[in-house]
Amino acid sequence: MSKKPSEKTVHAWICLHRAHRLLLDRVENALKTEGLPPLDWYDVLLELQREKSEGLRQFEIGDKVLLNKHNLSRLLDRLENEQLLSRYACAEDKRGNRIKITDKGEKLLKQMWPVYSQSIQEYFGERLNANEIFEMSRVLEQLLNQTNEAV
Repeated sequence: MSKKPSEKTVHAWICLHRAHRLLLDRVENALKTEGLPPLDWYDVLLELQREKSEGLRQFEIGDKVLLNKHNLSRLLDRLENEQLLSRYACAEDKRGNRIKITDKGEKLLKQMWPVYSQSIQEYFGERLNANEIFEMSRVLEQLLNQTNEAV
């Protein structure tokens, strides 16, 4: 497989990564300005909130989060130290834990969402029209589906 990408393909790849980094930086700055924790915290807490009744195993959290998965163990430790999540013995594997969001974690999610959603709208939603957003979603979903099928 020695086929090389075209210049346009490389350019699109670079633009995708630059846009991703820029948009996440803007969201992070907005959260920081409001005295809120980083987006990684929100990402983990949101996945735990979605599975509130059962909780999640650490590897399941890693599979679900949108952001970088490295240092997930340390992040979970920090969230636990802040009493935003708790760990329980896992019934199906006594060596493992299930992780659940706490009431304090839910409260933090509710504090963070207005800042996060405003940033999404300001730096993304207001910069593209409805057709551009639809087309971008379609193209990215197609790429995700085809890439997942190839693995």
